[in-house]
Amino acid sequence: MVENIIKQASDLITNREQTRAGFINFALEKNKRSTPIIESAKSLKVLASKASTPKSLIEISDIRPALLTAAGLSDKAISYFTEKDKDIAINELIRNFLEPAGKYFIDELVYRYLLIKGDSLGGSMRNLVGAMAQQKLIRTLLSNMSVMGISFEWFDNETKKWHVAPKNNTQIENRLKAVYWKSGRKNRVLAFNLNIPIVKNNIDICLFNADTNTYGKGDDIANCSDKILMLGELKGGIDPAGADEHWKTGNTALNRIRTAFEKDGYKISTSFVAAAIEKKMANEIFGQLQKGILSFAANLTIDEQLINYCNWIIKF
Repeated sequence: MVENIIKQASDLITNREQTRAGFINFALEKNKRSTPIIESAKSLKVLASKASTPKSLIEISDIRPALLTAAGLSDKAISYFTEKDKDIAINELIRNFLEPAGKYFIDELVYRYLLIKGDSLGGSMRNLVGAMAQQKLIRTLLSNMSVMGISFEWFDNETKKWHVAPKNNTQIENRLKAVYWKSGRKNRVLAFNLNIPIVKNNIDICLFNADTNTYGKGDDIANCSDKILMLGELKGGIDPAGADEHWKTGNTALNRIRTAFEKDGYKISTSFVAAAIEKKMANEIFGQLQKGILSFAANLTIDEQLINYCNWIIKF
């Protein structure tokens, strides 16, 4: 079994440099994802420029979806609207906001379009935090396997099929749902974001004693308590202000996991990986490691700890 390199609580704490680097990475990704929105706003401005008055915007059929967005309707909300409802929403936009803007009505339209799109981007970015953390964990795991000369197969979340690892596995972390390898004579599958019925919850990191046939698409194996070796929580948020809340949520989930398996007669290993770890939670995490309550932990921003964690999983 791989020994955890964490020797004291302070080893787990995320320092200022790591926090700053995390914020920068997130900002870069946010900027990259905002580019299509900015480009679409430019197109909207050019197409809307054909209108001489706010009301004449209605006559430009190509920008109707953008008008609905500027009116404050999300893609989900629009699906509940009839064409008549949509007309009312657009007319309200024109009457309340575009006409009062006078000759600058097109600029007002573009600003409101960007405002709503930006809000939508903010929502998707909150989900992206977890996705980025998962991708970093997967990339580190695959890198460890590459260095160790371990061959693997991976389950594609898009095609729902198992594939042999390609020679160049760049970017597969974006689609990888599970990975299979052999550890000595043992078969192992590590899966992500899987619903575990015994826990009645979605779990971030799931390690199974299984091969690709046993795992299948993940639905059946999740019901097999005797095949589950380790379950873990992954928290990718880098903001120190939310660190304690992430730990409270994660710790509650881990306690629920251990309790559920104990009732079912199984002992389960648990782990916790997070990007933002402050002093108070570091002490609590380290205390659980010393008592054997928590099997393993790592700071996502510290390469040595993340590599060590992945090595522990590989050799589990």
